[in-house]
Amino acid sequence: MYFPYFRGRQYELLALRELIQGDLLSSRVIPVVEPIKKPTSTFNGTIKLYAEKNQPIALILNPAVGDISDGAAVDMVLPSIFGSVIPSVIIGKDVIEAINALSAKGILKSDVLTIITNRDYIDKYSEIFDDTPPKFTMFPDERQLRRAISANKVMFEDKFKKQEKNADYLKQEDEFYSDDHIYFVDEGFAGFGDYSIIGNEYVESGFAPYAVAIHIVYFADDNTLRVRHFVSDSNTDIKDVAGKYYEAVMKLKRWYDAGQSKQLTTALSTLLSHADSGYYPGLPTIKKLSIMHHLELIGKYLDGGSGE
Repeated sequence: MYFPYFRGRQYELLALRELIQGDLLSSRVIPVVEPIKKPTSTFNGTIKLYAEKNQPIALILNPAVGDISDGAAVDMVLPSIFGSVIPSVIIGKDVIEAINALSAKGILKSDVLTIITNRDYIDKYSEIFDDTPPKFTMFPDERQLRRAISANKVMFEDKFKKQEKNADYLKQEDEFYSDDHIYFVDEGFAGFGDYSIIGNEYVESGFAPYAVAIHIVYFADDNTLRVRHFVSDSNTDIKDVAGKYYEAVMKLKRWYDAGQSKQLTTALSTLLSHADSGYYPGLPTIKKLSIMHHLELIGKYLDGGSGE
């Protein structure tokens, strides 16, 4: 199982929605969403669609960042927990309140997905789940956490090496991403997770870029995952973002045409069509398409397709 982690930004929700609408997402891919704002129509519609399609998606009741990270999220998010939606909690200072809210709704602790990234909360995790383990527990590969968690383990780490500026990706245009998908079963894990091509860093505001970068995860010949960064060249000012995107997407097209057809997904096909047409979709859509590509590609691998 693959557990990509998102913070419920608009372009992330749209990526998740379009994947399920296009029947492009494997049931072995379970997105985990940490809401960062009050639920919007896009948020509600996306979660409802997953429930209607009986496609698993995990929803966190006690977000650690964002506008509703002060305990206000439980009542807002709880109505969305139904059907195939997996109730999820971050093991932190307010986890007891979230667990109690789930219990009041008749949800068993064994049906809950948990995320623990801070070893200081191991005792609290052990106290809550002393008699039965949660459905899944996502955690980084640290010795103390590995010892404390004995069942339904999901290896969870940030695999994306985020640079301060988009132009910095020109220094390392192609790099290793992950091999967790190859080894997670042999190492006793039920699944693996990451933050896709977004990374763990949470930043509220955006800004006009000097450079445009397209991040594409792909399978290397040895089946490891690598990520290639396609970056514009005219990066001295913030003018002509559309032109910068065309420079970047043409690099993507040349790379694909040079023998990368096994990486093809619906989203990658869309990006390639932009190279042919000169169309600029906007920066959020570029991120959306890169996420869609990553999730569809991993789903194909887990279903026995791409990368095999």
